Amino acid sequence: MIDSKPLNLKIISLVIVILILSAGDVFFGVKYFVVQKELRQTQTALETQRTNEKVLDFTKLFIEKVLKAETEVDFETRLKLENAVRDLDDEEILAQWSNFVNSKTESETQNQVKNLLELLVSKIKID
Repeated sequence: MIDSKPLNLKIISLVIVILILSAGDVFFGVKYFVVQKELRQTQTALETQRTNEKVLDFTKLFIEKVLKAETEVDFETRLKLENAVRDLDDEEILAQWSNFVNSKTESETQNQVKNLLELLVSKIKID
């Protein structure tokens, strides 16, 4: 006759080990999804911050080189501004920039500047 106590003890020990390992898998699986969600939120926040920095840099450049200009804006500065506005990768800002650049009268230009600055400020996201 075979003694079944050591066999039962081995089976119970094996079941306990399997349950502990399964619980660990569940714990780490849940932790993985929580960390993934946090990573997505962090990436979104970082992208927002980068966009804000680009908008602020362009706005500062625009104010410094256009609004505070004592003379006509030179070609190199216009090119720098054009590249900066395209680097924003925002169709709405680019369209408003185009409206400003293509203004025909001083009054229209002033209105387009106001619209551009208002749009730039509205694009800055504060969380």
